[in-house]
Amino acid sequence: MGPLSREAWAQRLGAFRASPSAFQAGAEGEDLGRDLLSDLRSEKLSEQTKVSLLTLSLEYSDKLWPDAPAAEAAATSLMDTLVLLPSRPSALRRLLLLAATTALVSGGALGPTSEASCRLLPLLLGLASGRDMGRSFGTALEQRHLQATACECLGELERCKPGLLAGALGMLRSLLGQMGPIQPVSLLLALVLHNTLVVQSRSGAGLQGLLVAEDFSTGSCPWDWTLAEEWDAHLKPQAPSWPTAGEEEEHGFPILEPSPEDTRELKAAVAQLLDTSYLLTPVAQAQLLWLLGWALRGLRGQPPVLFKPQLVRLLGTAQLTLLHSVLSLKAAFGEALFTAQDEALLLRRLTLVAQHPALPSPTHLFYLHCILSFPENCPLGPEGEEAAPLLLGPQLCGGLMPNLLHDPMVFLARLHLLCLLCDDDEEEEKGRLQGPQWFLQELLTGLQQRAALDGGPRALATLCFQASYLVTSCLTRQPTVRTSLIHGLAQLYGARPSLAPHFVDLLDQVSPELREPLREVLLQEAVARPGKNEALCWHLQMLAKVAEGAAQSATLSFLQAAAIHCTDWGLHQALLRVCRALLRTGGGVALADLLQELARQLENADGRDHARLYYVLLSHLSSSKLGMALGPSLAAPALASSLMAENQGFASALMVQEASAPIQVSVGPQKAKGPLPVLHLQVQALDVPVYSLELRFRVEGQLYEPLEAVHIPCLRPGQPAHPLYLPLRPRCPAPARLHIRALYSTPDGLTCHAHLPPLSVNFADLFLPFPRLPKGSELHFFDELWNSCLPKGVESRVWCPLGPQGLEALVSQHLEPFIVVAQPPTTYLIAVRLPPDSMLLLRLEKAQVDGVPVALRTDDWAVLPLVGDYLRGLSAH
Repeated sequence: MGPLSREAWAQRLGAFRASPSAFQAGAEGEDLGRDLLSDLRSEKLSEQTKVSLLTLSLEYSDKLWPDAPAAEAAATSLMDTLVLLPSRPSALRRLLLLAATTALVSGGALGPTSEASCRLLPLLLGLASGRDMGRSFGTALEQRHLQATACECLGELERCKPGLLAGALGMLRSLLGQMGPIQPVSLLLALVLHNTLVVQSRSGAGLQGLLVAEDFSTGSCPWDWTLAEEWDAHLKPQAPSWPTAGEEEEHGFPILEPSPEDTRELKAAVAQLLDTSYLLTPVAQAQLLWLLGWALRGLRGQPPVLFKPQLVRLLGTAQLTLLHSVLSLKAAFGEALFTAQDEALLLRRLTLVAQHPALPSPTHLFYLHCILSFPENCPLGPEGEEAAPLLLGPQLCGGLMPNLLHDPMVFLARLHLLCLLCDDDEEEEKGRLQGPQWFLQELLTGLQQRAALDGGPRALATLCFQASYLVTSCLTRQPTVRTSLIHGLAQLYGARPSLAPHFVDLLDQVSPELREPLREVLLQEAVARPGKNEALCWHLQMLAKVAEGAAQSATLSFLQAAAIHCTDWGLHQALLRVCRALLRTGGGVALADLLQELARQLENADGRDHARLYYVLLSHLSSSKLGMALGPSLAAPALASSLMAENQGFASALMVQEASAPIQVSVGPQKAKGPLPVLHLQVQALDVPVYSLELRFRVEGQLYEPLEAVHIPCLRPGQPAHPLYLPLRPRCPAPARLHIRALYSTPDGLTCHAHLPPLSVNFADLFLPFPRLPKGSELHFFDELWNSCLPKGVESRVWCPLGPQGLEALVSQHLEPFIVVAQPPTTYLIAVRLPPDSMLLLRLEKAQVDGVPVALRTDDWAVLPLVGDYLRGLSAH
């Protein structure tokens, strides 16, 4: 069969990229690699198509040639294709070199017994050295371009076989003084030097004159498979960390004592690389500095003075990669390379740049991380202990104090720095009125006050708890800050009980020094504010966390008062969870009375059964056994008899079990009519029948009135979706997320509950039309509405893109129920009622090619951003 056409290859490559495993499992999967190698030599395919084939071989070499024999054959074929190319310039030569190298490496064929490896290595070394390889490799000018690619391929081989090119160190060093690409040769030389030091340190040998250039024209090989086989680990020279002194010996890092001649040659090679490093890109410079610093660090008794001339240039760099390299060198060599003046200059520069107001957040965070992790010459305290740099006083970092207007991640990083300053400033704080601790307490107070605002954004509350955890982690030994934080958190809970889940998470994470006092004050706040409905639910959730081990009198009084208001299943379960927490510590007569009362009064049978079970346990078990029975079990005990197994099954049948959702709820097409917006939902069973289904809906915050539960007797899989109409009662016209919980019975008779994915209530779902008007009065009615909006309301203009559809189609699709006056295809007057008592008026006139200007008025200025987003997004639907 002849070569495939360009279109056939495009289709074949597209199918392979879509799913490589599926393509290989098909009929054409085995032939793809063979056909690719064959068609690379075809003169009927264009060079652009061949470039696509080689690109695929670079990306999926391990799938095209997965084993060593296939990879060996592929590399041989690719090198044959390279030799057969005409002498004219071609973009295929570089790709063929890369593809042959990748095939050998990914297929595991690289080794001394591989003919392709023994053929590829001299070819790459010849190209890298700049020798004329003949007309098969293009013109002399193109071979100069191939030199950089050959260095990249040699670097990949050296990473896979560390020490392979140790014999080529002298040759590579001599290339730096010649005309040619500096960056590839420099990186290759630094990498080979790095790996050679590792291999030689493991074998106990020195450099043995490897840095002196040799003549390989006599047939000797500049590669050594013996050294490469001694260490088959893959190095990662990009790693930014530096080994400690103990790790150096443990992990085999090079600790060498070379001869004076080798030391002199090594220093000369490093100096030669450093002198030309300014010609490299910042990323390449960073990698080179890491490798060279690593090499010098491995020489006993050799100070890193060679880096001194580079510090003049590097200390003032604006490149983040180079700045990170400077800090890495400082962490590696400390005062041996950086004087006290250098350290002060570097820290001052980091501090001042981090205060620049135009820094993007990632860059800002980088500078803050450098300050927080600054490697000092002479740090105080034990190793690994977190502390602010000694030279970083309150005056130097006065502009780095956190502010509530900062990005959350930047705020937390600055707060971390402030906490470290407070920890170091503990003694000096006593003599000042407005030190770091005072600023920290004021900042936390302001953050807690903003988080306490009812209906405030959830992200701000999350930030408040993240900040609280950070402060407690850094300042556990300072009672003043701890007391102020506990008091502020108690006030926050009292003002906004809906943050109870955040408090529960915080109690699980903080240290015991904060957990116990915080638990006590939260208990006092919860029992002092009984509340109703939603607030009661949060209080019960908090008590289930903090009531265990506390004095029970106040808690039981709260529960007795709250039992009257527990009218649904969710509140019953929350109330019983608190009783369970009290049972773990033994309970008492008052708790027994409460459980008896709950067993009689609760409306649902499940709650009554739980209360009765708890009462029986309290009456018949001692405190220690009761705690063991109700505590979490570390492992499921083996069943000793069939009676015990039967009892366990009976107990599980009485409990409401959490399960994965067996139903799917989706939003159907909406119809705007009636006095209230109605969300059209579609409910469908997935795998098994569902009986006595109860769906409970909740909207976060106070945006909507509480939603009533909906009951469906039975749902069976395979039946059409059950329509469900959910009336919405917004307190303000705003979109929301609808959280859904399902309570249902299974065919086995078990009662289960499940959380369903939340649904979105869009802004347009709240639109309602005005009542139908008598014919002929529409324009007068709209003008009255238009004039009534001002001066109380607001007027604005928005550009509404039309996309491929015209104005008439857009209005008909999205706004038809709300049209008051229509003069198609140019003018539309639209009036929308927004619950509970707002309106939105639109004038669409004089549509242009790509959009239409919209004049709007509304008596509720808060909906303007929502209206703008809605109109601008109409063309996308």
